[in-house]
Amino acid sequence: MQYNKDDIEIGERLRSIRDGMHMTREEFSEKIDITDSFLGQIERGERALSVRTLKKVVKYTGVSADYLLFSKDSNNGIVEKITNILSLNSDVTSDFIYNVILCSNDFCNKITENVK
Repeated sequence: MQYNKDDIEIGERLRSIRDGMHMTREEFSEKIDITDSFLGQIERGERALSVRTLKKVVKYTGVSADYLLFSKDSNNGIVEKITNILSLNSDVTSDFIYNVILCSNDFCNKITENVK
């Protein structure tokens, strides 16, 4: 069976993000509310990433949809920053990182709103 090259590349980026967060497929799929088998299919490029799942991944990880879909780094190196933080301190959990990202995204959105 032939798979779509774009789906394979998206799956590889998603797996890289998950690996960078030091999460198992089961842990990550639970956080984005999909089954681990479905996540595995997406990561292997066997299934396409739905818009609903894309939104959940973006919200949970803080990576941009541009990066995940097109490998354009409009996320200011967030994946590398997460990886660096986790590698420096094994006590830091992915939930902590997630909450930090949420707070920073909220802060940035408020600043942007004030500029408009």
